[in-house]
Amino acid sequence: MTAIWPSFAGFAWPWLLLALPLPWLVRRLLPAARSASAALKVPYGTRLDAIAGGSGLARGGRASWWLWLAWLLLCVAAARPQQLGEAVQPPQAGRDLMLAVDLSGSMGEEDMTLGNAIVDRLTAAKAVIADFLDRRAGDRVGLLVFGQKAYALAPLTLDRESVRQQLRDSVVGLAGRETAIGDAIGLAVKRLRAQPAGQRVLILLTDGVSNAGQLDPVKAAELARDNGVRVHTIAFGGEGGDMSVFGFRMPMPGGGDSMDEATLKRIADITGGRAFRARDTAELAGIYAEIDRLEPVQRPGESVRPRLERYPWPLATALLCWLLGFLLPRGMRLPLRTRSVA
Repeated sequence: MTAIWPSFAGFAWPWLLLALPLPWLVRRLLPAARSASAALKVPYGTRLDAIAGGSGLARGGRASWWLWLAWLLLCVAAARPQQLGEAVQPPQAGRDLMLAVDLSGSMGEEDMTLGNAIVDRLTAAKAVIADFLDRRAGDRVGLLVFGQKAYALAPLTLDRESVRQQLRDSVVGLAGRETAIGDAIGLAVKRLRAQPAGQRVLILLTDGVSNAGQLDPVKAAELARDNGVRVHTIAFGGEGGDMSVFGFRMPMPGGGDSMDEATLKRIADITGGRAFRARDTAELAGIYAEIDRLEPVQRPGESVRPRLERYPWPLATALLCWLLGFLLPRGMRLPLRTRSVA
């Protein structure tokens, strides 16, 4: 049992140790109940008292010590002694994902179908991203939005509901009506570079061309690559945002023709990510589903030391002591009785 004590963790129910003096209290109170005169007297009562006294049960013989030890061990077992096991680090699957969502003026273009309704691009993107968040249990997710400038709305967190709430409250034009893709990538790199390597991922959704900001998108992509951030880009928008008039399609401003898919693909290639093109809500949902299937990175979780139950040891010893306490007096009675007859 000495091997237990260096890692002894204590008792799960220590209050049960208060029962230790219970037999002593009962024994102290019993004489008051036996003080009355005997109800039945027999001629050989003296011999019976001698035999009972010689047995060691009532007068503290060796057998009573076995029973006291059994009671002590029984109380210890009832208190559930526990030992700390070896430290383990269970693997934890997950990534550090930063979502970058375009809030420029063109995201208000109503060319998307959601259910049976025609909605703007931002509303469709919110619905798809919210579903994507539901499937990213174990990931730390952050949210930034960009227009003329880039802003971080939610830091990397396991609380996906707070990210969803920030996304729900975002509106077109909140960050300006232009598109600063380079600044969005730069801000994401700043937020992700302190995280463990191999887990830094940026998913950038936009429907336009970078026409604002301090940082060139390609330079930002090189910065992301140097900091181990993989960027997946999604070009989102209808086919040119055209409007049909008498069967002819007329180009509308802010449509898909204004997308710089070549730059978005170059950003993804530089950082080791993938470039996607979504023309409607269904395609966008499929893209996020494909990103969701990315192989998760295994990282060690928090180190824990499991608690091992050790009550069977004192319990088994208590039963053995109890057995010896009852068997020992019986073996002593025969010699005492033989001497009394002689």
